Amino acid sequence: MLRSRALAAVVAGALSLGLVGCTPEPMPVPTPTPSETAAPTGDGVLRIGTLFPTTGSTAFIAKAQDAGVELAIREINEAGGVNGKPVEVFHRDSGDAGSTKAETSLANLLEKKVDVVIGPSSSVLAERLLPAIVDSRVTMISPSATDPALSALNDNGYLFRTIPSAALQGSALAEIAGKGGKAAIVYFSDVAGKAVLDSLTSGLKAVKGKLVASEAFTATTGDVDKIVSALKEAEPSVVVLVSPFSAMTKNKAIIAALAKAGLAGSKLWLTSQNLADYSQALPAGTLKDVNGILDGATPDAAFTKRVKSADPSVTDFRYSAEAYDATILAALAAIVAGDDSGDAVARTLRSVASSGIKCTSFGECLDVLKTRSDIDYDGISGPLTLDKAGDPHPVQYGLYRYDANNKYKLVGSATAG
Repeated sequence: MLRSRALAAVVAGALSLGLVGCTPEPMPVPTPTPSETAAPTGDGVLRIGTLFPTTGSTAFIAKAQDAGVELAIREINEAGGVNGKPVEVFHRDSGDAGSTKAETSLANLLEKKVDVVIGPSSSVLAERLLPAIVDSRVTMISPSATDPALSALNDNGYLFRTIPSAALQGSALAEIAGKGGKAAIVYFSDVAGKAVLDSLTSGLKAVKGKLVASEAFTATTGDVDKIVSALKEAEPSVVVLVSPFSAMTKNKAIIAALAKAGLAGSKLWLTSQNLADYSQALPAGTLKDVNGILDGATPDAAFTKRVKSADPSVTDFRYSAEAYDATILAALAAIVAGDDSGDAVARTLRSVASSGIKCTSFGECLDVLKTRSDIDYDGISGPLTLDKAGDPHPVQYGLYRYDANNKYKLVGSATAG
């Protein structure tokens, strides 16, 4: 545990001098010295701020995350709050990475004296806001920022994720679709794309598969016809497209060309950042039977019902479980530390997620803490064991399939890492 504890044992005895006619004097009993414990640095109230894109091109993912946090706060406060006080929450808009809305919103949250920030959703914004987070000694937990580069940032231990690094998608796809087969990858030439390429390559070796083609592109470079021609010549049984939402124009061109070349359908896998509704963007039938993989847990009906109780307008539950678990973890860390400060939460967060008696809800964890100080919270989004970089392992993925209208539907789930 991160809280210092010391056990003192005092052995008392009488020393017989063995002298005839003499009564031995009792030996002095030493007084145990109390162990020093760090005084709480918080003000007694755990304050949580959220930073999700309620405006901008990715606003469709904000509602579920805000509702996940609200649900967790409600359940925490109904159970007595944190260290005897209700948790306070402040919701702010991060906007898009192309604006400075996130910086303005974070400054406002810091004025509110938040101890924990849940968010942002964007990896770019997480990296951009990190210096201010570190300077303010506030814990930041992102439920949806997946860029592998975040794992290597110098964050002084203040940055965590309840969503896996995108790098693990390659390993998952090798296990799900690449066993004993021939795979090809078309990837955007950035950190995430290269990380998936690496993990797919090593993952295929482990399952006796083979990478027969890899083609890189950017938003402005990469001849689509040349890329598809190279893939067609390699005759893969599986094609993986790894690209960000920001490259959507190029994504659509590549998908259309793959379909025309007979490399779409059940052969094609889209990944988390290009998994989207293409019903208005591409001709009907273009993505029929195409597969998709999305980071994060697939909430069950019981949890989605609870999320809708926090916000009845939520229809897309993506990342709601990860936002909920981030909030529960922060509250449990503050309770175990006996301190609501950002420093205390950051120091304690790994331990409440990674070692001790397993518990799967805030209430159940409170019951364990009545007699024990070591808990292991396994949440809605999975086991949540956090590594040194603050990333969860193992991780869960939702598996999807497109219909003739170019809309995707959940068909299963997988675990990797």
